[in-house]
Parts: sequence; C-alpha cells; structure tokens
Amino acid sequence: MIPLRDTIESRNYPIVNTLLIGVNILCFLIQIIQGSDEPLFILTYGLVPARYSVPEIAAHFTSGQQVVALFSFMFLHGDFWHILGNMWSLYIFGDNIEDRLGHLRYIFFYLLCGWTSGLVHLFMNWHSPMPTIGASGAIAGVMGAYLLLYPRSRILTLIPIFFIPYFIELPAFIFLGIWFIFQFLSVAGSHGQSGGIAWWAHIGGFLAGMAFLKLLLKLPELGMTNRIRSTTGKNKTHRLQVIRPVSTAGNPNLYGNITIAPREARHGTRKLINVPWGFKKRILRVVVPPGIENGTILRLSGMGKEAESGGRGDLLLKVLVST
Repeated sequence: MIPLRDTIESRNYPIVNTLLIGVNILCFLIQIIQGSDEPLFILTYGLVPARYSVPEIAAHFTSGQQVVALFSFMFLHGDFWHILGNMWSLYIFGDNIEDRLGHLRYIFFYLLCGWTSGLVHLFMNWHSPMPTIGASGAIAGVMGAYLLLYPRSRILTLIPIFFIPYFIELPAFIFLGIWFIFQFLSVAGSHGQSGGIAWWAHIGGFLAGMAFLKLLLKLPELGMTNRIRSTTGKNKTHRLQVIRPVSTAGNPNLYGNITIAPREARHGTRKLINVPWGFKKRILRVVVPPGIENGTILRLSGMGKEAESGGRGDLLLKVLVST
C-alpha cells in the first residue's frame, strides 16, 4: 500500500516538517559522498547496539560519538528508495501533526519519537552488531499521533495489482492499523530485525508518538508559536482532491464540491480530482478560472452516469472558497 495523500487539510505551512525533510536529504547526500568510507560513516553515526553492550566494541568510540549516534541515526538512510519512502510518509502525515502541536512542540515531538524508537531497538537487540539507520521510527511516531488525532481521515492509497494501479480510499484507522499489525508480524518472523529493518523501532516509535502527543497537548503553546502561525497560513489547497459525488434517481448528472483558497479564487488554479463512483475511480483535471466566486458551479461534460436514453450526464462541481 502506498499512501498518496490524506483528506485533512492543514491550515498552516509545515515549515518544521519541510525543514526536517530537507535535513534528512542533506544528511543523506553527506552520507553518499563518503564513497568508500561510507560503511565507516554509518558505523560511527548509525545506531549499533553492540557499541553499548560490548565493552571491547565500545572502546573504539568516544563518549561523544556514543551520545551523538543516539540521534544521528535517524537522519541517515540506506539508499534512495529508503529515504524516498520515509520522506513521502513524513510529507503526508507530518503536516497535520505540526498543525495541531505547533511548530516548536512538533520538532520536540519528532526528535523524542525518533530517540525513543532508537532506545527500544537498542534494548530489544542488545548485542546486535548491525547498524540501524533511518527516520522510520520517528515517522512511526508521527503516524501514531495521526491515528489518535484523525482516525476518520481518509487516506488515498495506491495498491499495485499485477502492475495495474488501483486507487482506494481507506480510513486512517484501517490504513495505520494494517501498517502496525504488519510490524508485529514482521517482528515475529524476523526476531526483531531482518534485512536491516528495525521492526521494534517502528513499534516503539508508533506507541511513543501516541504517548508523547497526549503529553505535549497538555503543555501550553508559546507565544512564539502563535506569532509564527500568523505568517504561515496557507493560501492554497491540495492540488489532488477527492470528490465524493452524489446523484438522484433518474438523473444522470453527478454533484460534488471542490475547495479552493481565496487566492486561488482570485487568480485561478488547476486541480486534480479523484472521483470514486461505484467500483470505478477516475483522475480528472479541473481548471478553475480566475475571479470565480463561492458557490459557482463548474461543469465537466460527459463525466456523469450513463443515461437510459444513451450518452452520459455531467459532473457538476460546486466551488467552495475556504476562509
């Protein structure tokens, strides 16, 4: 299952989430330019449980390196696909958690989840000599928090079936529930780590995200957070939107809503919409002309139901300008 987007629109630009993605990419670039020294680089800045449990191995590292590795491991990645998958998940789920916690509490939350996931992996694989790297544990914490905050959100998911892309909307509690169960099944089948994947770190991060969310929500927001939010309000809506059309008996037309921001209403915009109808799902391009007003109807000819007399009805989209 590959998540494409969620249906919860964040109200502010996720500046911390974007910064975290940038830092991860920068660290990955620093890692790959090490060339032949990359294995030593990963051994130094990755999380190796045996470094803390075997005195003969620990003697090769300074106290500073031992402490730094407990945090630096979450900014390194195994390869391009590893970092791509992690950053895509962070992009989808992280903006909503930052929106709810605020920028300052969110960065503290993210680092706590990553650090806790590393400790869980460390103690569940106490004598392992295999380095563990990746932001998966921290992102699992973000996903755990998302499950608590938005269980009814819907995740537009791509499921490749024999190389044929199939799009389906899954409630967040089902999507994340399946993901979490898969981590437990993987632990049972691999004794905690297989092929370099730290399953216990995922589980620990996910549960830590739930716990730290509840804790941080009890802390008051700082005045700085409110000042930052005043300048990070969004002036665009999601480019890809899910439209759930409705119809009436005997009417071949379909009816739905599309949401745009005030700036998009003034200057015009282009959107992609996913239209599920029955067992069919279509991706359509919608052009919103400049100067459009709230409540205006956009007509997509021939995109409705099949009429009894032949031909097809239209898809009528009501424009909702967000405030």
